[in-house]
Amino acid sequence: MDPALLREREAFKKRAMATPTVEKKPKTEAPPPPAKDDAKKKMRPPSAPKLDASTYKTMSGSSQYRFGVLAKIVKHMRTRHQDGDDHPLTIEEILDETNQLDIGQSVKNWLASEALTNNPKIEATPDGHRFSFKPVYKIKDGKNLLRLLKQHDLKGLGGVLLDDVQESLPHCEKVLKNRASEIIFIVRPIDKKKILFYNDRTANFMVDEEFQKLWRSATVDAMDDAKIDEYLEKQGIRSMQDHGPKKPVPKRKKAVSKKRQFKKPRDNEHLADVLETYEDNTLTQKGSNPT
Repeated sequence: MDPALLREREAFKKRAMATPTVEKKPKTEAPPPPAKDDAKKKMRPPSAPKLDASTYKTMSGSSQYRFGVLAKIVKHMRTRHQDGDDHPLTIEEILDETNQLDIGQSVKNWLASEALTNNPKIEATPDGHRFSFKPVYKIKDGKNLLRLLKQHDLKGLGGVLLDDVQESLPHCEKVLKNRASEIIFIVRPIDKKKILFYNDRTANFMVDEEFQKLWRSATVDAMDDAKIDEYLEKQGIRSMQDHGPKKPVPKRKKAVSKKRQFKKPRDNEHLADVLETYEDNTLTQKGSNPT
C-alpha cells in the first residue's frame, strides 16, 4: 500500500479521536396515558341494554307507566258513559277499546286487583270481573236531573255544579237545552264555575219598584252585624233582635261539697288507749254536779 495514504489514514484517525461527539439514541415512544373516560368505563359495571318502546311497555316496575295506563282507562270510561254506554266491561275489553293490549301481565293484574277496584271513578260488579264508570250523581235523563235539583231545593242543599252534571248525565248538552226554562244558571264569583238551581215558579212574585229602589240604595257590604244592629236601634227598629244565631250562655258549675273525714293521728299510736281513758274521765268530770 502507498505509504502516503497510510499516513493520511493515521492522521484522520487522530483527528477523529480528538473531536468529541454526542450520540443520539432513537426515542422509544411511550404508550399514551389512559383517558379519563376509558378509566371510568373500566370502573363502571356493565350497563344494562337500552330499552326500546316495546320493552318499555312491558316493563312492570315503572309506576309512571302504570298510572298512565290507568288514566287512559278512566278517561275512556268517562267518555263512553257520557255517550250513553254504561254497561260494564271486562279488563280485556277495556284494554281492547283503549288500544293497550300490549301491556305486561303484571300491569294487567295490578289493574284488575288494585287500581280499578280502588279508584273512586270506577265501579266494579259484585263478582269483581267487570267495571263501569261511577258518576257523581245517578241521573240518566232530564227527569232525573230535575228530580235531583228539586231535592236539593227542598232540603236547602243549594245548587249542583255543572261539571258534576256534565260528568254524570249522558248527552248533557242536549238535556240542558231542552230543560233550560226549568233550570237557573248562576256563575260562582270565586272560581267562575256554573251552578244549577231548580227554577221554582211558585216562588215568583212581583216586587214594587219603590221597594226595589230602596233595596238597591241600602249598601251593607262594608258593615258588620254590630253596625247594622246599631243603625236599626237608632231608627227605632227592634224586630231583628230575636233573629239570627243566639250565643250560648256558659253554665256555671256548682261546687261539689266534700265531706270532711277525720284523720287519725299518725304519731303516738302507742298512747291511743291512754288518750281514750283520759277523754272519758274528762267528760265524766264535766258532766257530774259539784256536791
